[in-house]
Amino acid sequence: MRCPTAFLPLVVVAVAALACPPAEAESRRTAIVQAIESQRDSVVNIHGQKVVGGDAGDESQLRRVNGMGTGVVVDPHGYVVTNYHVVEGVRRIEVTLASGKTTSATLVSHDPRTDLAVIRLETDECLPVASIGTSADLMIGETVLALGNAYGYEHTVTRGIVSALHRNVEVSRTQRYEDLIQTDASINPGNSGGPLLNINGEVIGINVAVRAGAQGIGFAIPIDRVLDVVSRLLSAERIDHTWHGLVVRGDAPRGAVVEAVHRESPAERLGMRAGDLITKIDDVTVSHQLDVERAMLGRKVGESVAVTVVRAGAAERFDLPLAEVRRDAVSLDDRCWAEIGLRLQLVPAAKIQKLQARYRGGMLVTAVRDGGPASEQGIQEGDILVGLHVWETIAPENIAYILDKAVEDHLNPIKFYVLRGRETLFGEIVSDTVRR
Repeated sequence: MRCPTAFLPLVVVAVAALACPPAEAESRRTAIVQAIESQRDSVVNIHGQKVVGGDAGDESQLRRVNGMGTGVVVDPHGYVVTNYHVVEGVRRIEVTLASGKTTSATLVSHDPRTDLAVIRLETDECLPVASIGTSADLMIGETVLALGNAYGYEHTVTRGIVSALHRNVEVSRTQRYEDLIQTDASINPGNSGGPLLNINGEVIGINVAVRAGAQGIGFAIPIDRVLDVVSRLLSAERIDHTWHGLVVRGDAPRGAVVEAVHRESPAERLGMRAGDLITKIDDVTVSHQLDVERAMLGRKVGESVAVTVVRAGAAERFDLPLAEVRRDAVSLDDRCWAEIGLRLQLVPAAKIQKLQARYRGGMLVTAVRDGGPASEQGIQEGDILVGLHVWETIAPENIAYILDKAVEDHLNPIKFYVLRGRETLFGEIVSDTVRR
């Protein structure tokens, strides 16, 4: 089922017309009221039961507890973003829509490191999608709104301000959050996974943590980081095992600029190139990488997708055929894990340049093999690999080339450069292949 983009605005207009208040009440329709009205239907309440407690092997101490949380609809076909801890271990995920209708959902993908997950609702309806903003320009003191299932009270609204930015918070021995938004908007148990909105009704964060014993202190994951993670969790490669080869960065309000085109990909064979401006894919308006992935969901290998591109001021249409997921990409991932002990994921260059302007791009470290070469040198998950030896690492192809050169030219050791926060760290790593 394809959800036409024209459908949702028409419904909103119709509802707004029916619910139009008397003229004397218009003065009460503040920016806050309008922000909540515009986003309320894209927020869902999550309920479930999980088993907790007890030592390993001691089932007598296990108990069932009812959990609750919130989610944000990011695709009209029922894909919802929430916190992983909300749905972790839940056997049956129950979701209540703003209309009061309850349905079940399944866990599609998750990332424990950032505590983000994507679930899919079992529904034939086209759901309202949240308006996504940016966390790049947040100001200390600006008004924000939290919307969620606080203490089980569905669609509770609280108001506050941005109290601080770039907070690191450790909530347990196993969960640490980095670079969070701090707010004094009341965020209570059940708010986890819900949106933090700006005064324009745009999602600028996903509420994630409450500081135990503290009042007026809550935290949210910045939406720009959420988009990076969810783009991977909902990628066509991951969900449908199809491949398009496009890496884009948002360029609001114009669309999304192609940042890289994977070699030998369908996009490259079609003639698409870095610098192209994508405005639409099929019926999905494109603003960031997540929109690209959403537009590809549910499509089969060989199916063509209409891509509208602006090049040299003129609009062109490309019919982009999807291919099977690259076997070489899988083997490269395995090879990188085996030889240097890393799993890597492409990071938008714009994100890296905000941290350190001199780098053109890099690869996010998503996993480090215990006892491997990278681990021995102190490389950590969350670091961004920006260089190996004398070459930059801004695409998977760079990694493959460098690993080949390490063997061919007997490079031993290989110098590495990683970004950790805004600081560049370096050292020398010996590939297990070279070592042998």
